[in-house]
This record gives sequence, C-alpha cells and structure tokens, in this order.
Amino acid sequence: MSKGVFNVPVATNEPVKSYEPGSSEREELLSTYQAMYNSTIDVPLFIGGETIHTSEKINMVPPHDHQNVLGQYSMATAEHVNMAIDAALEAREEWAAMPWHQRVAIFLKAADLLAGPFRAKINAATMLAQSKNVFQAEIDAACELIDFFKFNAEYVTQLYGEQPESAPGMWNRLEHRPLEGFVLAITPFNFTSICANLCAAPAMMGNVIVWKPAGTQVYSAKVIMDLFKAAGLPDGVINLVPVSGPVLGEVVFNHKDFAGLHFTGSTGVFRHLWKTIGNNIEKYRSYPRIVGETGGKDFIVAHESAVPAEVATGISRGAFEYQGQKCSAASRAYIPSNMWEEVKTQIVADANSFKMGSPEDPSNFINAVIDEKAFDRIAQYIDFVKEQSDAEIIVGGGYDKSKGYFIEPTIVLTSNPKFRTLCEEIFGPVITIYVYEPKDWKATLELVDNTSEYALTGAIFSTDRYAIEEASKALENAAGNFYINDKPTGAVVGQQPFGGARGSGTNDKAGSILNLLRWVSPRTIKETFVPSQNYRYPFLG
Repeated sequence: MSKGVFNVPVATNEPVKSYEPGSSEREELLSTYQAMYNSTIDVPLFIGGETIHTSEKINMVPPHDHQNVLGQYSMATAEHVNMAIDAALEAREEWAAMPWHQRVAIFLKAADLLAGPFRAKINAATMLAQSKNVFQAEIDAACELIDFFKFNAEYVTQLYGEQPESAPGMWNRLEHRPLEGFVLAITPFNFTSICANLCAAPAMMGNVIVWKPAGTQVYSAKVIMDLFKAAGLPDGVINLVPVSGPVLGEVVFNHKDFAGLHFTGSTGVFRHLWKTIGNNIEKYRSYPRIVGETGGKDFIVAHESAVPAEVATGISRGAFEYQGQKCSAASRAYIPSNMWEEVKTQIVADANSFKMGSPEDPSNFINAVIDEKAFDRIAQYIDFVKEQSDAEIIVGGGYDKSKGYFIEPTIVLTSNPKFRTLCEEIFGPVITIYVYEPKDWKATLELVDNTSEYALTGAIFSTDRYAIEEASKALENAAGNFYINDKPTGAVVGQQPFGGARGSGTNDKAGSILNLLRWVSPRTIKETFVPSQNYRYPFLG
C-alpha cells in the first residue's frame, strides 16, 4: 500500500541528437547498424513468460536491400492468440492491483534505458527494417518514445489527482479502474514509437495487452519487448503475437473479455474492425473502447501573402521526409499563381538535390518505401499520372526495385482540382499541386475542406493575420493538427497532441491525457459519515 502522494519527475522533451560527422553518437549508431546488418535473428512470440518459436517463419529484409535477410520471425496461429489472451488475463489481476506509481516507475525506467543503452539499438533496428534515415529514426524510435513514456507518466498523476467536490457530511472520491478484460493493440510499420505507445499507454493505466505488430516492424518490435523486459514489466502484461488479420479477428472479436482496440493503420481496415465489433457487441462483457488513428490526405495551402521560400521548404520537408510514409505527410498543396514560379523553382531544385539510398549513409535524405506491395501501389499512381492530359510530373517519376524499393520524390502539377492524386491517399513520396488565382482564395479554402474524406493534418502559410484567421475558421474541421507557417508533420509529445477526425480516426490524441482517459473505467464512491435513520424529509411536515 502506498504511504504518500507522489509526484513523478517533471516531463521534458528528449533532446534530439545531431549525429554530426565525427560525433560519438554517429559512430555508435553506424557501428550498431553494421553489426545488426551482418547478423541474423529469430524473433519468437512473446506470450506470458514464454518465448515461442513456430513452424511458420517469415523473412525480415531491409526495404533498401531486400536480398539481405536480417532474420526471421514466427507467425502465430489461432491457438497462440488464445494463449496470449489467457496470459494477459492471468496477469491482469495482479497488474491492475499494482499501485499506479509502481506501474509508472517501470515506464520511466524504460525511458531512461531508451535514452541510454537502448538508443543505438532501437534506432539501428528502425533504420534497418523500416528504412529510416539517421534523423528520422532518432526523432521517432528514441525521442518520441521517450517522450511518450515520460509525459504519459505525468498525465497519469494528473488524471488520478482530479477529484470531485464533497458536501458537508460526506466524502466523494473518483477512481479510474482498468478496463475489464484485455486490450488489442494493432500497430503500423511507420513509427516505432507509435507501436510501443499503443501498448504502453493502456498498460500504464493497469490494462493488459495482446499486440499484433505489422510484419515489416517485427524487427524493432523485438527490441521494444527486450526494453520492456529490462525495465521490469511483468510477464503477460504485453504479449507479442505476429499473426494474420483474419486469424486474429476470429479469436479476439468473439472473446467475451475483449475490452478495447488501440489501432493505427488504414481507414479501410479500421472501418472493417469497427463493423465486426459492432456485429458482435452482445458477446462482450462491456462495450469495448475503440481508438483509431488512420489515414490522411494532408494539405498545404499558401495565401498570396506567404513567403515563397517558406512554402517551398514546407513542401520539400512535409512531403518527402521518410518517403512520405507518415500519416501526416503533405500530399496535396494549393499555391497561388503570384508565387508559383518561385515556389516551383525551389521545390524542383530541392527534389533534384535529395540523395537517395541506404540509411547506412547518413547523407541520404531519401530511403526506400517499406515493401514491394507499397512500391507497386505508388508506382501505379505515378504511371496513372503519366497517362493523363490534365496533369504532369514536374520532377521525379522514376522508380526501381531491383535492389531496394526506391521511388524518386515526385511532384505532380494538375489543372484539375479533383484530380485523383489530389483526393486519394498514396502514402508515398508523391505530392500533387494545384495552382489557383489569388482572387479565388475563399473558394480554394472550400476546395481544401471538401476534397478529401480525411481530416488529419494541414498547414496554412501566410503573413496576413486576417487570412490566417479566415483559413483557421474555414478549415476548422479539415485537420485535427493544424499548422500555421510550418509543415504539417513533426508533432511533438506534450506540445502537439496528435490525431484527426472524419476518415482519419477517433481523434483521441496520442501523447495527451485524452488518450489515457480512454483506457480507464471511472468509479465514483460516495461515503456518508453519519447516515440518516428516518426516511421522512422536512417537507413532509
């Protein structure tokens, strides 16, 4: 039993290391990368206290060098999913009963381990298997994940500390119970930090987790599980089971103790899962919590007063960092004709200056897309553009998968405001630009708002405060994360809680107290000190 009211260490954002030539962190990271590249691993299932190797193995390869096999991971069966659920439920009673500060301490330790001995390992794993350059790996796998752990620990104390008022003669209390059952975490390939947080955030609130990672992220998922183990996370709290979606769904969504879904992935998959849960609703002990962050068709819109160089930089960074494989990546831009030529000159020069290749060379700004399926899908969009009369590729448009899944940063210019690549999510290094007349500013804002089913991120560039206010109001529902004079990517935990609405998800804001609220079930307790002994009220006379 706790014998004090404890304040956790004040959360501050983890400083991003520079990895300049000759720096110690650069040398350590690249040597770790080389050691991991030249060795192979066999990733098991993590169920309770067991590591289980199965007969079905899947090769793990670097997207930028797909002939090199980093190792294999085991695929789970329905039996293993049931085992993971049983292990989670077995761990639940003791984990849920653990004092909150003891749970939080585990993740604070994980943050410090990640900042120190695990930093090079988690970054190198993300570079290798997810093809992120040095900087993109650092801001994701190390810094953002450290921030998730530390800031969520602080939010836990805020959440538990908010208590109701009490009238004379009574004491009102509020406690936040873990959900009754287990939480399913389904995680994407593109952010190592998101994958860990989708498990860690509910776990910090006393929940137990069954984790299905993306197959292309299992390599760094293994490092995350090693990190949790080193931090002292009890067996069974988080169970890692790579498994096919249909096999997973057949077991989980028919289980009475399914209590919640924490999801990041495609809009289509999320909608399918929601329908499945709805159709099975009478099977569950309680109504499951459904939290999802899905797709985006994120925009940049420039006003005639904007600074062209700032707009161009927002496009070059916002569209092409991590090959456009961020949910927040700029995928469409609306540029006024008065500055188009200047913006065009800079973005074409920028794209032509990008170096592309393996993350092993830190000077490469562009790396590979995640796998062949993604490569083929993006290439089909590029080929489609090449065949159209109302659009042209002004830079890029090339692709080659002979060694790795490399696609050139591609900028499309269209005269059609409803052109296909302005409307559909591509999730790759392709941005489409529509040039409008400054007199059509208001109509263009309506166009931005109505073109896409998504509402994740967006950016407005302007030096005119009236225009900024007008755009902020007109695009109020077009983006859950809205940026003024900045690219629409790079949300920082504790500064810009992340999430969008419409087709982009439930907007439960990862990296904030709002997300943690979804993983608890409040109980109000009223204690009366001197109870009444007669039913009669004064009004009865």
